[in-house]
Amino acid sequence: MQWWAGILPLYLFAYPPGCYLSRMPDPAAQLVLSTCPDRDTAERLARMLVGRRLAACVNIVPGLISVYRWQGAVQRDDEHLLLIKTNSERYSALETALRTEHPYELPEIVAVTITNGSTDYLRWITTELEASP
Repeated sequence: MQWWAGILPLYLFAYPPGCYLSRMPDPAAQLVLSTCPDRDTAERLARMLVGRRLAACVNIVPGLISVYRWQGAVQRDDEHLLLIKTNSERYSALETALRTEHPYELPEIVAVTITNGSTDYLRWITTELEASP
């Protein structure tokens, strides 16, 4: 018996009827995280990214407390978190825009590829990024 023979039936019946695994759309959707010092900066950057179609949507999460080491000392700051929805094709231009427009010397720019999610929502991200301004 092959090693996978005992696993295959579990895999085939692990999803309810009508639920099919599908390949994620290309280009890959991404969630980019970036922190801002205040609400005005967060809103300015969010509008810029969406306006340039570098992001389909940006959520601004207030009330973030960041503790980090900077230039040899532990720092604590109140910040706003940007949750930026984009894709792999737009990432490079998005990073360049954030680096240029962000007030921090070294802005947090972390991208995570979205491997699962609502197919309709992920399709919407791609559609918004491809549409004409």
